[in-house]
Amino acid sequence: MNDRPPGQAWVLHVDLDQFIAAVEVLRRPELAGLPVVVGGRGDPTERGVVATASYEARAFGVGSGMPLRVAARKCPDAVFLPADRAAYDEASAEVMATLRSLEWGGVPVVVEVLGWDEAFVAAGSGAMGEGEGGGSPQAAAALDPREFAGEIRARVLEATGLHCSVGIGDNKLRAKIATDFGKPRGVWQLTAETWFEVMGDRPTDALWGIGRKTQKRLAALGIDTVSQLAESDVRVLAAELGPTMGPWYHRLGRGADASRVDATPWVPRAHGREATFQEDLEDWARIAEEVRALTQRVVADIDREGRPAARVGIKVRFAPFITVSRSLTLPAPTNDPEVLADAAVELLDRVEHDRAVRLLGVRLEMVEPEEG
Repeated sequence: MNDRPPGQAWVLHVDLDQFIAAVEVLRRPELAGLPVVVGGRGDPTERGVVATASYEARAFGVGSGMPLRVAARKCPDAVFLPADRAAYDEASAEVMATLRSLEWGGVPVVVEVLGWDEAFVAAGSGAMGEGEGGGSPQAAAALDPREFAGEIRARVLEATGLHCSVGIGDNKLRAKIATDFGKPRGVWQLTAETWFEVMGDRPTDALWGIGRKTQKRLAALGIDTVSQLAESDVRVLAAELGPTMGPWYHRLGRGADASRVDATPWVPRAHGREATFQEDLEDWARIAEEVRALTQRVVADIDREGRPAARVGIKVRFAPFITVSRSLTLPAPTNDPEVLADAAVELLDRVEHDRAVRLLGVRLEMVEPEEG
């Protein structure tokens, strides 16, 4: 079974270890080895959720998305810090610049950024496009990917002070999954030859792209493991999960992925902002004011993109924890803050006003960029 994209040598998935917590420890070396929790305004007595936790905090059961108050109960001795997006943006940019500076066998690598703390790295004609680069893709293919993974880890650490793990695969899917086996600060390789040995008996949600909801739908079909998914009838999957998604899940079960590493920068479709209130809001005039203020902040975000909004959405979380969302398409795209704020406030009329509000969010979906 050869599921490697044509001409591509190897794919490496680089994942920074406990990225946000690690950035904070770099800024405050005295925190090294301590349980660190980052989220909200850094006050566990306030409402807010965990953005990330250091490995030392995770040992106490603290995880991303957990309310800060719960994290404090699980790990009362943890150091709580506020999130600092600008610092993480800067650290991430440094890491990605380091990756882009690498060459593999004389061939400049291709870097596909997945987020703040992870990226795919590849060399080879299939990854880059024929004829690109100053070296030989064949030479890159002949190199030991484990040696190159070690070089990546060393270069990132030298340039940024941050540790990373590297997954090696013969396609993007296998590289991404391999990284989890190498964490922390390690290297792991997963290929077609070892796929079922490593993944066959694992539950379907161990696959990148399958979450809990899909896992339950597959279980209802008698499919609980990766091997069972690979051996399932693709026609049944298509009928039950859709003509596109069904066959795609079947390919995931086999570890198949023919997509190339693509350096095209990710273009956001929308921007949004949220605010959690320390005391529930019951005055709907005040709620409307908060929605207007959030909209102003999101307008500043889309102005930096240079694209107007075509659609407006709001999120309202009522006490204790019931969330609803509403959206509308604008008559014409605009970046006029007053027009967009009016539209967001108008959406408040589509939700019940009989409960207190603990969180508000505004989302602006932008028009497509001119280049598509």
